[in-house]
Parts: sequence; C-alpha cells; structure tokens
Amino acid sequence: MTEKIDFKKTLDAYQAKQGLFRIVEVPKLRYLMIDGHGDPNTPAFAEAIETLYPVAYKLKFAGKRELGRDHVVMPLEALWWAEDMDAFTAARDKSLWDWTLMIMVPDWADQDMFAAAVESAGAKNRPARLDDLRLESLSEGRCAQTLHVGSFDDEADVLTRMHHAFIPDHGLSMTGKHHEIYLSDFRKVAPEKLRTILRQPVRTATPGG
Repeated sequence: MTEKIDFKKTLDAYQAKQGLFRIVEVPKLRYLMIDGHGDPNTPAFAEAIETLYPVAYKLKFAGKRELGRDHVVMPLEALWWAEDMDAFTAARDKSLWDWTLMIMVPDWADQDMFAAAVESAGAKNRPARLDDLRLESLSEGRCAQTLHVGSFDDEADVLTRMHHAFIPDHGLSMTGKHHEIYLSDFRKVAPEKLRTILRQPVRTATPGG
C-alpha cells in the first residue's frame, strides 16, 4: 500500500501553538495559486476556493496513479497585503486587501502534471477561475508565526503583538506578505473554533530602520 504523506505533520513550518510566537525557517514550497483583491466575503473569493480544490485533488490522484506517491491534500492558505499594512490591524478595511489563495502541493507535482490536472478539472463543470490558476514556488525563509483560535476578525490583537512587539523585540523587521494557513474549514466550522496559523516573513532589522 502506498504511504500517504501528511505534510502538516512532517513540516515544522506547519506547527504552531496558541499564545506562543516563534521563529521558523520555511523551506521553498510549491503551491497552486490564484490572485484577487478586496473583501474575502465575496463571490470572487469563493470562486477561487472552488477552483483550487478540484485541481489539488486531481494532482493527488495523478501522483498516486502515475508515481506511486500519495499525500493528504493540504489546507487552504492565503497571502494578504495592502499598501498600508495597518489595514489588517487598526482599520480592518477589507476593501483595501489584496490576496493570493493557495494550496501547497508536493514537489513531485511538476508543470506537466499541473497542466494535465487543469485540463481534467475543466472537462466537466469547469471552475470559474481555472484560467487564473498557476503553479508556483514560494521561498519565505525566516518567519514569525503563531496559532490563532477564533474568528478572523479577532486576529487584530494577535497581529499587533506580532508586528509591534515580538518581531522588533527579536531585532527583526517585517518583509514579504502576511500569510495565513486555515487548519479549519471556515465554511463548516464555527468562528470561535477556527484554527489559523498566522505567519509573517521577517529579516534582520537595519539600524534606525
């Protein structure tokens, strides 16, 4: 029987505890990605999710069938950014947010497998944003992260502590994009029970920076 790999358990970058901030080294990883803008409570955001998962499962089945390699489909993730990052903490103005929705896939999922998975996913009930989907690697490197339990709208206090206390207290500054990993399916789980890894890439702070 083919061993099924669960990368949430084998990769340290997917480990986090509530109330504990820590620095992790995130390796170069490969993702299915779709970009968007604005409030996530919109049809465009839902359409992106509904495009990612069919292709992720096509890749899973292709890997098992063609390579004898199986894995647990990874949770939804997102990169978030805005011209003013305080849009995520103080103001929480969702209309200003840009995002990239993602699902991590194994490194054996190459561009040829991706193209075949896209074609297969589009054969019936073609997902609305299939033409916008891409396979791309992301190298985040050193990051600060923690686990948030609760509503997304209650993240602001945690992010404020991360951005303005933990990161500068460790001689670091923010770089790259805010990253969230949705360990719970927010379409099915009550807001107060949602488990979300909050991640922020960091670098050594420059004097006076």
